[in-house]
Amino acid sequence: MSTQTQRSGGQILVQQLRNQGVRQVYCVPGESYLAVLDALYDTDINITVCRQEGGAAMMAEAAAKLSGEVGICMVTRAPGATNAYAGVHIAKQDSTPMILFVGQVARDTKGREAFQEMDYASVFGSQTKWAVEIDCIERIPEIVHRAFHTALSGRPGPVVVALPEDMLTEMAAVADAPPCHATEMAPTATQWQQLESVLNQAQRPLFILGGSTWQADATAAFADWAAAHQVPVAVEFRRQMLLSAHHPCYVGDIGLGLNPKLLAYVQQADCIVLLGGRLPEVPSQNYTLLNGRAAKKVVHIHPDVLELHRVYAADVAINTTAAYLANALAAHTQVKTHHADWLAQGRQNYLAWSDTGAVQVSGKMNPANIIRTLQTQLAADAIITNGAGNYAAWLHRFYRYGGFGTQLAPTSGSMGYGLPAAVAAKNQHPEREVICFAGDGCFMMHGQEFATAVQYQLPIMVIIFDNSMYGTIRMHQERHYPLRECATALHNPDFAAYAQAFGGFGARIESDQDFLPAYLAAKASGKPAILHCILEQETLSPTTTLSQLRAAAG
Repeated sequence: MSTQTQRSGGQILVQQLRNQGVRQVYCVPGESYLAVLDALYDTDINITVCRQEGGAAMMAEAAAKLSGEVGICMVTRAPGATNAYAGVHIAKQDSTPMILFVGQVARDTKGREAFQEMDYASVFGSQTKWAVEIDCIERIPEIVHRAFHTALSGRPGPVVVALPEDMLTEMAAVADAPPCHATEMAPTATQWQQLESVLNQAQRPLFILGGSTWQADATAAFADWAAAHQVPVAVEFRRQMLLSAHHPCYVGDIGLGLNPKLLAYVQQADCIVLLGGRLPEVPSQNYTLLNGRAAKKVVHIHPDVLELHRVYAADVAINTTAAYLANALAAHTQVKTHHADWLAQGRQNYLAWSDTGAVQVSGKMNPANIIRTLQTQLAADAIITNGAGNYAAWLHRFYRYGGFGTQLAPTSGSMGYGLPAAVAAKNQHPEREVICFAGDGCFMMHGQEFATAVQYQLPIMVIIFDNSMYGTIRMHQERHYPLRECATALHNPDFAAYAQAFGGFGARIESDQDFLPAYLAAKASGKPAILHCILEQETLSPTTTLSQLRAAAG
């Protein structure tokens, strides 16, 4: 599509977004990009106005996770941009395609430390695939097209595009850029043969799924292939949506608080296939998981050639997306071996580990029981979101995710993510139930976005486990500096009243028995809801208590 009509920079920019299929923008408005907001007024692109730029960026990132498309966030210059940095970091470490458009000072004031001036290439350079400023109105189509291609191709990730205020109000007649599509690589015939050979020789194979280049059809195709060949499958940290926990080949997630029997299982495997992910620090157990791998074959399949052999020297390295390989696996490999006994061992380990009856607590509230109750109420396609904190260990261990698009959680371990992610998820899938888990500290990072849920009538449900402290930090503090609590205590509001103040539903829950009636009442209200669950500090995690840590420290 092209035009010779005179348009403002803002209008040209917005038309490029339309050409790329953008349907949703998350933003906090600012005077630096008013011309863009004015151009959006005349389009059918939906705009969600957020309360803080970090929340807006996290919403864009979460939306991209669910759709596989580029998430779009718009914020104003320096203070807005730096607030949004948290979301950019998540997109970086989670390999999520996202573009952050940032307002910039006028070009004739640059270099003078003008009001809210910032060098975006310098500030964001280490956390993005590309950070660029559009200084010339005629180059808007070119740069926006490249931004989309960069965000999507290879290992997906964030791009930052700075928009000088005066450039957006200039007028020009320029041709629009065409729609962009990610560039994909396909395995060679030799690589298919190598993969087939390794799999046929393996007696104890294990697939580990990760990364972001998946789609629903690819996860379904891989699930069918794994079942046909009785191959055990684990997932990387916070990638539990890549294979249903109910699938007979699912053996668990490799992350924080790893099942000791799963760790031993990985060590016993004679062939590890890393499909889609990087196996970074957390799932690799601080890069030790493949130590002593002399007896193992390692296959690494990743969309970015620069990630292959970067950390792990693979026996077979294939540069392609997880989706492409998963969809083509059955057609290109003749795997003859079956591994029923080996699979049964891994599956039984997972079922025992995720049994909610395995953990008892001394207080009136056991998070495992809450999750068990919730599991009986939710449909398989319910979307569960969370940020970071010890509360998440209960969720990841005991909740059995239903498959693709059912988990939104930051592999970067960013607190405050769950609530913005829930808003984005409900906005994108109003027909599905969306549950956000949060700790008290995690919720307060972006709790103001509950107002966004109310404004747009998005009936998400937030379950807050409140132990009046930064639980994860307190756990490490007690382990290394016992009885010297410092800077981890929190004095929290009445979160039920908080929800009501914004126009939502709120309930305080002090025992397991109170949860189901409150959940049903919240659901019946049709409003965004907060269920404020009071958790004793003694109940630190599924594997330890405060008293046990102190006893171990002597």
